[in-house]
Amino acid sequence: MKTLRFLLEKEFKLLFRNAFLPGMLVAFPTVMMFLLPWAADLDARDIRLGVVDRDRSPFSGRLTRELEASGYFHLVAFPGKFAEAVERVAAGDVDVVLDIPPRLDRDRERGEAAPVFIAPNGVNGMKGGLAAAYLSAIVASNQPATRPPVEVTTLYRFNPGLEYKPFMLPALMVMLAMMLCGFLPALDIAGEKESGTIEQVNVTPVGKFTFIAAKLIPYWIIGLVALAYCFLLAYLVYDVSPAGSFGAIYLFALLFGLGVAGVGLIVSNYSATMQQAMFVMFFFIMLFVLMSGFFSPVESMPDWARWIAAFNPLKYFVEVIRGVYLKGSTVADLIPQLVALSLFAAIMNAWAACSYRKSR
Repeated sequence: MKTLRFLLEKEFKLLFRNAFLPGMLVAFPTVMMFLLPWAADLDARDIRLGVVDRDRSPFSGRLTRELEASGYFHLVAFPGKFAEAVERVAAGDVDVVLDIPPRLDRDRERGEAAPVFIAPNGVNGMKGGLAAAYLSAIVASNQPATRPPVEVTTLYRFNPGLEYKPFMLPALMVMLAMMLCGFLPALDIAGEKESGTIEQVNVTPVGKFTFIAAKLIPYWIIGLVALAYCFLLAYLVYDVSPAGSFGAIYLFALLFGLGVAGVGLIVSNYSATMQQAMFVMFFFIMLFVLMSGFFSPVESMPDWARWIAAFNPLKYFVEVIRGVYLKGSTVADLIPQLVALSLFAAIMNAWAACSYRKSR
């Protein structure tokens, strides 16, 4: 323990002696929390709408004004023919077209079928689908009540306003913890190999497990401190706080930080240079992020991709932090994730210690 204490003291002195690193540890979370929640927002606004009004009735005029007043659509074109509207979509000037047929107002007043045609731009499937859904909802709300309607009330659990930031912010925190706890340890040992200072450690009686622990613990602590800073920014800037306890998040963060730090140390053990370690670690981080459910649900992936995602620690921690933030999940609700992260941390750190080649 005494040897570990001296090694940790050395590591922290080297960290804070670096003029760039302490500033980056503050700037990186700040920029990520202020910029990405606005950039990675899947809510569609200012959708460019083209309306082909072949009815030209008071109802079609009122419908057009209601669409523009909804806040989702920006009317940019009133083509006279549907073919002309399609050309505008192909040119990229219009995102979605609403085709109002002739005699629409008369047919709806008679209680007859009064269809309208919606043609969204399918290049961006998500935006096109949202545009069509918004248009359908607004048009449907203007149908006449010729019969007693079936009233449907929808209650969204956990996120009643369907706001995207409470869903995205926790996942951004997980990605930040992975960058800090994974990238920095990967560069550490590789940097010592390049500078030659690791040879000074190799000729000492310091054990492999002690050396790996001394390399792992500082970045583990840095990741936890950065996570606390993100919690504070999420509350102060976006008024987003967890429905559950911070204790549950930190329990899983301890395991997650140990696991990804172990991955970083494994990469550095097998890398000869910092550049090699950086590229290999970047590959793993991209793979972890894309297979974690960060952008698309894991349940929507094919079976082979779900098997790969089952070995992804980021997937489990994203489920944990979103569950605690949105649903108030407790540790008892997250036992599968607890077991998975514990196994991952144990295996990765044992591998990191065994793969470190130390010469006496």
